[in-house]
Amino acid sequence: MKKASSLSELGFDAGDASSGFFRPVAGDGGATPTSASHRRRLTKVSVIGAGNVGMAIAQTILTRDLADEIALVDALPDKLRGEMLDLQHAAAFLPRTRLVSDTDLAVTRGSDLAIVTAGARQIPGESRLNLLQRNVALFRKIVPPLAEHSPEALLLIVANPVDVLTYVAWKLSGFPPNRVIGSGTNLDSSRFRFLLAEHLDVNAQDVQAYMVGEHGDSSVAVWSSVSVAGMPVLKSLQASHHCFDEAALEGIRRSVVDSAYEVISLKGYTSWAIGYSVASLAASLLRDQRRIHPVSVLARGFHGIPPENDVFLSLPARLGRGGVLGVAEMELTEEEARRLRRSAKTLWENCQQLGL
Repeated sequence: MKKASSLSELGFDAGDASSGFFRPVAGDGGATPTSASHRRRLTKVSVIGAGNVGMAIAQTILTRDLADEIALVDALPDKLRGEMLDLQHAAAFLPRTRLVSDTDLAVTRGSDLAIVTAGARQIPGESRLNLLQRNVALFRKIVPPLAEHSPEALLLIVANPVDVLTYVAWKLSGFPPNRVIGSGTNLDSSRFRFLLAEHLDVNAQDVQAYMVGEHGDSSVAVWSSVSVAGMPVLKSLQASHHCFDEAALEGIRRSVVDSAYEVISLKGYTSWAIGYSVASLAASLLRDQRRIHPVSVLARGFHGIPPENDVFLSLPARLGRGGVLGVAEMELTEEEARRLRRSAKTLWENCQQLGL
């Protein structure tokens, strides 16, 4: 028997198959209303890259009922079809969502949100610049067609190095900067909040704490604004624990930065946390939630970053259906601002080497 994902692929003509089961209710004047006349606008999300991260994102968006249609794109057709079928077979347990897949980016046409997880993996001994150049080459094949097929879409970059690749996607798409966003330090901030919540014995959702700057080694933990129930945390911790000195704070920041490496060393990759992180961003964007997330945005002019440097890095941003609706003018200590500018300088130097 032919392998198929629908009865129509097995030779059954779908036509108006439901007419044999359901009788329409007549509208005013005896007319029968059509479903199209009452149909709301459907929401479509595309995920480019069906690896561990991409599929965790797709699965989380699916279970949270954030999209009416999810399109999956990958270069490996057999794996791609297998992933799609695996999700389709769970249809009886999930919200009604149409799942489609293809190696051709045309399947993403009409997307409201396009999420890019595809990226080149670093080869042992390969320089950072060479890896970046290979990712630029890959993005040249992905981003322009995405923009062509969905010219009004929001573009959410997850592939690493996310800040530089968000800059690349902005340049290649021609989109305004409010519609090109990187997942940035949204997950780093969650890891930061988790560590503090465990220590304070509170729910992580009640901890206000941000990691900003690069999603990587030069990220900045904004200790000056960490709070629980409106109370400043750092002052209380330093008053009750003499060990909370500068070295200890840097150790906690380093633990946040290195946590992904620990997960990778234990299970081979990260997936679930980034899946939930990106789904939270998708919810804020698609449902116009106006929530604040630390994500990679065009940061020129903020906190002393030169206005001529088109650098993308993470700052707390208000997200909604229009993308980035604004960036919070958060108060930083002089040391935090200095570290943020240093992070921006490193990222901008990398961007300048790409020749875009």
